[in-house]
Amino acid sequence: MTVASQSSGRRVTAADIARSLGVSRATVGFVLNETPGQTISPATTARVLAEARRLGYRPHIAARALASGRSHLVLLVLPDWPIEHSLRENIDEATQALDEHGYTLITFTPHEGARSRPLWETLQPDVVMGLLRFPAPLIRSMREAGVERIIPDPDEASNTRYSEGGPRLQVEHLHELGHRRLGFARPGDPRLVELADAREAAATAAAVNLGLEAPRTLEPVCVGSELDPPVQAWVDAGITGVVAFNDDVAAAIIGAAARAGIAVPRSLSVVGHDDTPTALMFEPRISSVQIDSTGLGHYLAALAIHALDGTPTPDWEQTSAVTLISRESTSVSPSTQE
Repeated sequence: MTVASQSSGRRVTAADIARSLGVSRATVGFVLNETPGQTISPATTARVLAEARRLGYRPHIAARALASGRSHLVLLVLPDWPIEHSLRENIDEATQALDEHGYTLITFTPHEGARSRPLWETLQPDVVMGLLRFPAPLIRSMREAGVERIIPDPDEASNTRYSEGGPRLQVEHLHELGHRRLGFARPGDPRLVELADAREAAATAAAVNLGLEAPRTLEPVCVGSELDPPVQAWVDAGITGVVAFNDDVAAAIIGAAARAGIAVPRSLSVVGHDDTPTALMFEPRISSVQIDSTGLGHYLAALAIHALDGTPTPDWEQTSAVTLISRESTSVSPSTQE
């Protein structure tokens, strides 16, 4: 029977395992579905799992979810952002961390006007996660699809702290170097508006906390554009330090400054975010915020496990680290130079 089933290409079922071992289908089902409250011996459990591996058993996702009440799927809903170096690393680490707990991470980006159904309707995920708070229409759609666990929790005043620490360090770094007139450089990519808003708000809060004026919102920087940002106008307005949205924006500003004859960092300091390879390849090398990708991935995974199993709420400060790497794109303010 076993050879015939495998050679015919027929899917191995729980009934096949039960017949092979001479146990009931219910016993096999309880083991494979990890059904709680059963009195199945460890030896029987081990035999069932070993035979399932030997026969090449693969669970039917829908049937398993129906039987156990869980799909073991975590859906990470990504905004329509470019998948850059740091985000890719974060997703990879979260995927591995969730796998260690028996969950599969799936990413999905909804698009306005899409004709297909969102994945939270078709996959029945145990948890739906986002990097930022979900808008009300998406939350309503998830609730209507039966999603019970949504992160960030729409019913709580939760926040995404991993978007706050970096801008604070950028502002503090420039402040320590004597800079008092700062600017915040946003990306020109409209897909990044929401994240740029969050980072600028964090930079503003940090500046005010230090007794500074809020960083001036600078003209958006279109990375890869032939049009340079008006760096000379920023310097003429008294800005000596720029908090850049990310390393690409910082690099574009430094390049524009060089073409305008403005020395970085002597006349203008620029600090990036994400510490991507660009920060090391550019000249001068870019001071940047480094986010612990492993820690952030584990933090996201721990949030999901907390929602699923009631484990302690993860502490962002203990799970991950955000540090500023000082390099040659920042130095003391021109007003303090001899």
